Amino acid sequence: MFNNKVIIAISVLLIGGCAGTLPKEGDENLPDAKATAVDAAKIKISPVDKEVKTHIDPDVLYMLVTAEIAGQREQYDVALEGYLEAARRVKNSQIAERAAKIALFLKDSAKTQEAVSLWLKEDPDNLVARKIAILSALRQGKMSESVESLNFLAVKDPAGFEATLLDLIKVLGKEGKGNFLMEVFEQVSDANPDTASIFFAKAFLAMHLKKNTLALENIDQALELQPEWTKALLIKVQLAVLAGDDDKAKAILLQAVDHEPNNERLNNMLAKLYIKTAEYEEAASTYEDLLELNPKNTEAQFSLALVYLQLKQDDDAKALFGKLVEHPRWQAQSSLYMGRIEAKQENIEKALTWFDRVTAGPLVLEAGISSVSLLMREKRYDEAATRLSSLKDKYPEQELRLVLLQAELYNKQKQYQQAFDLLTKALLDQPEQKDILYTRALIAERLNRVDIAEGDLKYILEKHPDDANTLNALGYTLIDRTDRYDEAAVYLQKAIELKPNEPVIQDSYGWLMFKQGRLEEALEYLSKAYEVFQGEEIAVHLIQVYWKLGEEGKAKDLFEKVIKKSPDNEYLLDVQKLIPELLK
Repeated sequence: MFNNKVIIAISVLLIGGCAGTLPKEGDENLPDAKATAVDAAKIKISPVDKEVKTHIDPDVLYMLVTAEIAGQREQYDVALEGYLEAARRVKNSQIAERAAKIALFLKDSAKTQEAVSLWLKEDPDNLVARKIAILSALRQGKMSESVESLNFLAVKDPAGFEATLLDLIKVLGKEGKGNFLMEVFEQVSDANPDTASIFFAKAFLAMHLKKNTLALENIDQALELQPEWTKALLIKVQLAVLAGDDDKAKAILLQAVDHEPNNERLNNMLAKLYIKTAEYEEAASTYEDLLELNPKNTEAQFSLALVYLQLKQDDDAKALFGKLVEHPRWQAQSSLYMGRIEAKQENIEKALTWFDRVTAGPLVLEAGISSVSLLMREKRYDEAATRLSSLKDKYPEQELRLVLLQAELYNKQKQYQQAFDLLTKALLDQPEQKDILYTRALIAERLNRVDIAEGDLKYILEKHPDDANTLNALGYTLIDRTDRYDEAAVYLQKAIELKPNEPVIQDSYGWLMFKQGRLEEALEYLSKAYEVFQGEEIAVHLIQVYWKLGEEGKAKDLFEKVIKKSPDNEYLLDVQKLIPELLK
């Protein structure tokens, strides 16, 4: 299947005079069906011109009338026989054309080939006839005829040659004839070494066949002939990305943008590549340039707003989302993000209002869950429960996700047994569901059911041995609830190898170092974790390390900072009991 980032909008096969003349047979009919002279709903075969009729025998005229009636009755096979027999008897390109297009619609390769041959005898330079002949010959595996007709089109229709090649790839690629088509293209490129479009098409086909080295060779040849060809450059960029060489892809795009600074497509792809490589400053700058070129580009506005969020420029993001909420395409997404920004800025009622504005489309559930999570954060549990109940009624097919949300609501209220029972019941229907097992393990740990927590987490690891989060959870449970530090180390070392920059895993590994008395190493890991994520539990661990290292001032300063923000946090209250001097 073609990569959507690379594919160039392909028009209907048999472009030009044939456009819009074939009946549709559904999505699978593909461009060949659009080459017939019949209507999309029923075949309407126009009578032959009066001038022609005066030159045909009565028996042939009878065939044509019979074919016309058959076509109106949707008896296409009968219509085909009539037109084809008439074409055999009368040298008339219009009759042969009708026969060829009906045969193509019926996917009768042999009769298509016969009819189009009769057509070309009368009108050898007809481009539509050539295109039908090519498709028919390719379907029948006729190499020489295919090559001959393509070479003809390369000379006679250079402007439409590229589109024809790409349309052939689309049709025959789906029919599993890509390798044969490549052999044909090879001969055509040998005969037309100065035609860039044939090398471009070969590259395109090679990508479809997952032969990326061959694709690169051909796209380079196309660019030698047309060095600044934007579509070819985009193919080369895509090949570089597929090869994992983002720097090369970026260099190609930067060079192309330098040559065409006002090309929106190139700038847009460059911005997306910057996002892929987490270069958000550069992505923002590129999108800002795009909006200078076209201030009405709402897609660039939305993308820039998301980049601003990554850069923690929430007010800039809010300004863009605030404009986009009036645009139908972006209304729901922008309202959702406006709600999240307001929630982050502690504007709770505004956030809820924005979430409630998402009333249609696939994001309604997401907005509802966001509102429930916000109310839980604010300890407005009754309101959260009411909204959650409404979501359960409205989205019964989202049972798994809403069960996990209900468990979190119980957890927030310290109703650990209710959460445990809810998840245990859910496991009866889905005993291997990873998220339910993981969440139940965390709840079980709260209930001091280390055996269940350990069992659930190990069961997940049997099927997902490289799940870093599960490795971390199991390692931390063994540290926090047992003295099996060496065993915990095995899980945590693997977790940190898999995700070395994940703050939650750094915290667990740092806490292991603390438990093993390796205080300097503990300080290193916990400091890194807290720098990225200022969670209360990480802060508690870091406070204890500071205290053990004799840095009481740092311990007190950090404690005072976090206790002001979360005065009821159980982790902070626990560490205060361990180190009463923190409040002195």
